[in-house]
Amino acid sequence: MTMTAELQAPTVAAPQTARTPWSTRLARPLLGLLLPLSLALAWEFLVWAGWSNGRLVPPPSKVFTTIAELARSGELARHITTTLIRVGVGFGLGVVAGTVLGGICGYWGLARRLIDPTVQALRAIPSIAWVPLFILWLGIFETSKVALIAVGVFFPVYLGVTGAILSVDRKIVEVGRIFRLSGPAMIRRILLPAVLPAYVVALRVGLGLGWMFVVAAEFMGASEGLGYLLIDGQQLGKPAQIVAAIVIFATIGKATDWLLELSTAPLLRWQDSFARQGGAA
Repeated sequence: MTMTAELQAPTVAAPQTARTPWSTRLARPLLGLLLPLSLALAWEFLVWAGWSNGRLVPPPSKVFTTIAELARSGELARHITTTLIRVGVGFGLGVVAGTVLGGICGYWGLARRLIDPTVQALRAIPSIAWVPLFILWLGIFETSKVALIAVGVFFPVYLGVTGAILSVDRKIVEVGRIFRLSGPAMIRRILLPAVLPAYVVALRVGLGLGWMFVVAAEFMGASEGLGYLLIDGQQLGKPAQIVAAIVIFATIGKATDWLLELSTAPLLRWQDSFARQGGAA
């Protein structure tokens, strides 16, 4: 007696990504405002109740009044524009240098052995240590400020690109070699898609450091910029102006990070990641 067994492969349904309702997409960024707004309201209440005089740490109402006065006088727009230009130019220069050098060191082993130790040593130098040297080399005007911001952006971008290339799965590279892909084709079809997720993260880290370095840059004899507002508030004993500058830094920094994330999202649309499915509930 013979029995015929039929082996049937299990049917796996293709994953379907549910479209997120517009109300949910709107609620997610608003949810991020819950913590800072709660802290601001709590501090406003403490000052209003008389549990703090609010002299050294002014309440949000006084901070927003200071921001409104700066906006009415036209100073706020001038300082924000100056700082944005500095960060934008420095970020662009740092990204170009970090991407090119990181790509060379990640793809070419000899260049990595020659250049990477020096770059790692320079990375350990604090940002403030560059200030007197850049002033001596480039003067006290815009060139030295932009150069300092570019230095801050360069290192995370360089590390991100180099590390991403070195971490590419060897089996994927071997597949490209089996298909006899040329060097440019290997970069375009194998390395670039594998590097992009880490590269986007490196860009966001570099942008954050660019905003940090612009404060040190604007300490170098600046007469305009949000960093100048910090120094002016400290010298004149205006804590509300200092906190207002910090709030503006945080707001613009978050806005630029969001724009960068939004602009790079199409490059990562092919990913079927945990985050794209909504993450944990």
